Amino acid sequence: MEDRKTVIIEKITGLNRTRMEDLVVHEAAVTLYLNGNELVTMVCSPTHLQELCLGFLYAEGMISTASEVSSFVSHDKDGLAWVETVHQIQPAAGFLKRHIASCCGRGRASFYFVNDAGIEPVKSELRISAGDVTRLLAQTEQRGELFTATGGAHGAALSDGSAVLAFFEDVGRHNTLDKLAGWCLMNKVTGSDKMLLFSGRVSSEILVKTARLGVPLIVSRSAPTDLALELAEQLNVTVVGFARNQRMNVYTHGYRVI
Repeated sequence: MEDRKTVIIEKITGLNRTRMEDLVVHEAAVTLYLNGNELVTMVCSPTHLQELCLGFLYAEGMISTASEVSSFVSHDKDGLAWVETVHQIQPAAGFLKRHIASCCGRGRASFYFVNDAGIEPVKSELRISAGDVTRLLAQTEQRGELFTATGGAHGAALSDGSAVLAFFEDVGRHNTLDKLAGWCLMNKVTGSDKMLLFSGRVSSEILVKTARLGVPLIVSRSAPTDLALELAEQLNVTVVGFARNQRMNVYTHGYRVI
């Protein structure tokens, strides 16, 4: 399924008004069924759906490896996806409480996630220079084809400190991390020696997804929330925000940025 659509707009420049074509990001609802039962409907850019669905299940603590998934099928036209697992599983504790009232700023529900899922503090020896952070962030931004075309997408990348290993874009910032998590599962990539490069606000839910992956450092062009920083302190995650033009704010566990 396409991640962008062509629309007709009226462009006004000063006193001039022109009809022309433009590109907008495509937003779709995808309903995920787990072992035949409807689990959740995600609003997303409907590409890389297998990574998205597996990453979502991983982030929610329902699977821990790709080998637990016996099959994945999606019908792009209908916005449906089915995941079957080797063993029957149930949604993690607190799942409905979080997602019934979910929204872009659903931060404080993440406390249920941390407490119920038992996420451990991240253990990592990762250290990276501020210069490498700036270099890798520039590489990530160069990959943002969908954002360049539409201005309406978020992006997230996984890096080993030397190069960008994987990059995904989506209309939803949470979805970019789920796609990365799914990619890690499918390619058996661990996160303890990696970093995340992220375009959006670092909310509590974003921080929890980072810690769930075992990634010790998240770098964003945008701002963190206070709750995200509280969780970052507890979960031993380094948060860097406002990383732009060789400037950055290091909010937590600054020893990792040298």
